[in-house]
Amino acid sequence: MQVIMMDEGAKHALIERDFSYKLTDSHHDNDIGTGAAVRKRSKLYLHLKKWLERAILDYGLIAEGDRVLVGVSGGTDSFALLDLLRSPMIFVPKFSVTAVHIDLGFAGGERDAGLIEGELKKMVSDYVIEETDIGPLAHSEFNRKNPCFLCSRLRRKRIFEIAEAKGCNRIAFAHHRDDIIETLLINLFYGREISTMKPNQSIFNGALHIVRPLAYLREGLIKKYAGERGFNVVANRCPTGKTSKRLYVKELLHSLEKENPQIRHNIWTAMHHVKPDYLL
Repeated sequence: MQVIMMDEGAKHALIERDFSYKLTDSHHDNDIGTGAAVRKRSKLYLHLKKWLERAILDYGLIAEGDRVLVGVSGGTDSFALLDLLRSPMIFVPKFSVTAVHIDLGFAGGERDAGLIEGELKKMVSDYVIEETDIGPLAHSEFNRKNPCFLCSRLRRKRIFEIAEAKGCNRIAFAHHRDDIIETLLINLFYGREISTMKPNQSIFNGALHIVRPLAYLREGLIKKYAGERGFNVVANRCPTGKTSKRLYVKELLHSLEKENPQIRHNIWTAMHHVKPDYLL
């Protein structure tokens, strides 16, 4: 078998390609089963699967026999990730999947856990749903300056504990390429460092890995796929969600794209062309 290596520039150009056609029933192929769920093999599905598998192979995200805990927030990205990971794989070794949802306890979300459970039952047989008061605690009087930090820290701590209890050695989060780009700018603007989220991050001396199989995929395509699949998405109940630094950076990038449509692509490519000799 001949293996053809693709340089980074060519690979990024392929990832950058988007779909200009409308997603209609005419683009669907034959059905394939995924557990209890049945999906349509649309062109969009095949595109996302291709680049999800490529990310898994390029970064060594999943190995034979891994037990993967998939974090599910109830939004489009996490449902799409779980759905794609539960679909038939061509090149990825066999692994098992458990889903976890941490209900943060925000006001107005009393029915969210039930709605998410209904969606999870369609995709996996093993899942954990835990109701907490992390959200109100992180936004309480003593922590008003930095609610996002405490909320994220407490939620991840609980996910790590559940991963250990379930015997999972990988935790998969639904961060996509746009999240990675935005995190670079957030850390630069507000964290005073040049860093971002890695597709494969080892923690606890290698006992656990955080993996991001959607690392090559754009947010817009994932949302299109979620619409195509008809996921029962729940609203973001976080009271600071509309004023977060991430939202500000996202809107800033949208504004910059009006003048230069390649701005995100350029930032993504720059992360692979770092020149340490020209940094302090």
